[in-house]
Parts: sequence; C-alpha cells; structure tokens
Amino acid sequence: MNVLAIGASKNIGYYSVLRLLDAKCNVTFMLRSPSVFDSDEIIQSYVRSGQAHLIKGNALVESDMKRAWDEALTHGVVDLVFSSIGASLKDSSFSLRKGIIISPANLVTQAVLNILCTMPTQSPKPKIVTISSGGLTHSGHAALPLLLKPLYATMGIPHKDKLGAERAIAYCAGWKWDTETDGPGDDFMGEGWMEREGLPAAGTLKGVLVIRPAFLTDGDCRADSKKDAYKVQEEEIGGWTVSRKDVAHFVADAVLNRWNEFSDKIVNIGY
Repeated sequence: MNVLAIGASKNIGYYSVLRLLDAKCNVTFMLRSPSVFDSDEIIQSYVRSGQAHLIKGNALVESDMKRAWDEALTHGVVDLVFSSIGASLKDSSFSLRKGIIISPANLVTQAVLNILCTMPTQSPKPKIVTISSGGLTHSGHAALPLLLKPLYATMGIPHKDKLGAERAIAYCAGWKWDTETDGPGDDFMGEGWMEREGLPAAGTLKGVLVIRPAFLTDGDCRADSKKDAYKVQEEEIGGWTVSRKDVAHFVADAVLNRWNEFSDKIVNIGY
C-alpha cells in the first residue's frame, strides 16, 4: 500500500504510520520540518530502506499539497491519504472568553480542503482517513460524561475547525449535514469554498473514513494485549477516554483489514 501521510510527525499520526510501515506499506510524510525525524532511528531505518520518504511542505499551502501528491505518486498509485493534522498546544493560547485559540482558526479545515482540491486524477481514487474528535456536534456534546462537558467547552475554536473539515468531507461525499445546528458557516470555511477548483463535486467522493476519538490520553495500546479493548461505532459513545495508541491501532486495522466495514462512515472510538 502506498500512503501519503499529513500531520504524522507525532501522536496518532505517528503511531498509525509506524503500524503501516511495519505492515510493509510505503509512506510519504509531508512535514513542515523534516528534521523532526533526524534523531528518530525507527523512521530513519525506514528512510534508508526506501520505505519512508520525507518531504518538506505546509498543508495550508495548496502548491505544497500538490507537490506532496506528486512525490507520493512517484512510488506508485496512492492507495491512502491519511490526515491527522491538528494545532499544536505550543501554537495556541487561552482566553477566558473564547477558550483555546489556535492560529489560523481554520487550520484543519483549510488543510483538508487543500487535500481534496489537489487529489490526483488516478483510478482507483485513494482512500481517505482523517482524525476528528468526539463531542463536536450538538448531539456529540450532549452524550459526553457530565464532568467532561466544561473541558470540551473550552475547545470551541479547535472543535469548530475540525467540524469545518468534516463539513467539507460531508459535502463532497453527499452526507447529510446540519449547518444550522453544527455549522460552521461559510465565513469559517472560506468564501466560495464549494466552487474551489479541483474540489470533488457534491456526492462524488467515496472511500472516506472520519474517526472521532474520545478524550485522548498517552496510555499504552490496550488492543495489543486485549481483544475488544475499545469500542467503535457510528452512534455516540459518550465514553471518557481512549489512548492515542489505541486509535492508531484502529486506523491500521481499518485500513489494512476492515475497510469494507468502515468505508464512507463517521465513527466514534473510546473505551
């Protein structure tokens, strides 16, 4: 499998791609700073073997995104684009009125739009997997454990950003989306975003999986030693937590073994 990975320098993206590399996949990493892996002997071993490829680029720059696709295509048809892009805490601030603030506020939304607008005209089209978050929508927030609701309330802007990415995918895939309840509006998505050159026409995008994890932890991967360690379902889970490593376990399992089960769905994952 030939994979293009966006935002995989750490956390879920990193752990997921390690599993894909271990399964003999070929991976092109798009990184703002390829030097992040200079002292990572695991990744460097895959680079030396020709299985991993590091390319400098910013997913917010459409020409960089196009160049990343082109690089991945030099290794064959792209089977999967995996996006786990998100704002870093070091690039965020906190406001008593607005909660956590990221810059740009629509980082994930615009990155996903760039991914969609620059997809190559290959056949078959690549699978798309993107990491979102639980508790984003009106119904998702209502299902949260009571003690988590105040914490999630501080995540208004980052969560709105992930909802924007989901709305872009929903539009292209032809999924139902309630803009009045869940938004975000076109002021956040970008003026005329539905008419952007290269964006798949409404209802034409297939082979997409959106993953909404519960509150993320740095715990071990329970699924490596326990069957059914986590729950995955389309309905709201309302659970407390899930480790980043268990989400990565699901990403690899879904892509490599269970794609027909999870393709063209939004799923929730938690303990």
